[in-house]
Amino acid sequence: MRRAGKSLPWEKSRIGFMRRCKSVCLPKQMLQIVKDVDCQRARQRSSRSVDIREASFDDYPEICSLESQYGLESKEYGEWTHLWTSNPACGPNTPNWPIGWIAESRGQVVGYVGNIPLMYELEGQPLIAAATRAWVVDTQYRNYSVPLLQRYFTQQNVDIYLGTTANVQSSPVLGMFNSVPVPAGAWDQSAFWVTNSLGFASSLIAMKGLPLRRHLSYALSGALLVRKLFAGKGRDENCDEASVSCCEGFDERFDAFWQASRREKSCLLLAVRTREVLDWHFKYAMLRDQLWILTVMSGSKLVAYSIFCRQDSPKFGLKRMRLIDFQALDGKNALLVPMLRSAIKRCHSEGIHMLEYIGMGQEVEDAISKLKPYRRKLPSWLYYYKAANDRLASRLADPMIWNPSGFDGDSSL
Repeated sequence: MRRAGKSLPWEKSRIGFMRRCKSVCLPKQMLQIVKDVDCQRARQRSSRSVDIREASFDDYPEICSLESQYGLESKEYGEWTHLWTSNPACGPNTPNWPIGWIAESRGQVVGYVGNIPLMYELEGQPLIAAATRAWVVDTQYRNYSVPLLQRYFTQQNVDIYLGTTANVQSSPVLGMFNSVPVPAGAWDQSAFWVTNSLGFASSLIAMKGLPLRRHLSYALSGALLVRKLFAGKGRDENCDEASVSCCEGFDERFDAFWQASRREKSCLLLAVRTREVLDWHFKYAMLRDQLWILTVMSGSKLVAYSIFCRQDSPKFGLKRMRLIDFQALDGKNALLVPMLRSAIKRCHSEGIHMLEYIGMGQEVEDAISKLKPYRRKLPSWLYYYKAANDRLASRLADPMIWNPSGFDGDSSL
């Protein structure tokens, strides 16, 4: 959920004009006239007819145009409608679910926030979560950002409101609606491994906008390589990478795993992870060959799996794989280590620049520390939530209730 904005031309010209007026010592009456004109223009802008209504699939072209205008990633029409038309959460428990809301002025879409239903469970009780997606408002209509989001927070038949891609601009507005940071995981930090030193160095230098890109890339990649060699020493070799297998898709083993997981972790807030939900969630990533599914078996039983998804940054030429979700039975969190090692090797062999994990909890943090990742601080906390009633809010305030990951909300959709 991202917002963007910039100073308007009229604002710059007005400020400059006011300064010039003062510099030549115009009479107070003239300055007052200028101020009155400015106030009149402001009233005209604020009085523009803007309606907020439910979005429809017919709004796709204008929503897509608005997203592109402010640097948000737009999906093809089929993939966009898939978020609702094939969503297992869209059913009897979510009748007439709105796909989002738009702000419209004179027939033009000037604001949008998407609304995706997701299924959760807590102590065997089904819950419906509403995840925001692509909250964007044209700069000239930014006064309607809050009313637009208000429609999202006042919708019915929702137990939890989720915002998992917040940024510096949107976080304070979420707070206005009593949406708070999730109390588990480090959602303002990233752990990552460089798997292609030269490619990573080149993209980093492009991101920083530094000159002499080629020469600096070689120098920085050399430093990263030395660091990697030292980090590789003293590794714990007790974890067997040979036990990690790559799976082409989700089969009946994942349904059996989900049933075992919901029994074992019934005291936790769990996103539903049936085979049907996983197929829906990652359908297009699989079609684009951007998904890795790593598994560990005990006999014929699936005991752990991890899902990695390609999330590049084309603007800076960065090729990036991210760990989206890791699930294990019987407290076997240590199995994440051989899975990460396997993924790191594959990233290296395929020329991917980095492998990243965001939002790790303490147990996962303890496990991955053996692999000596790099760290980076993110500009803001990413994951916010709001419970629809006081009783649920009291329970979700407990960090031990949570099992958050990049599978939640719209982070990996």
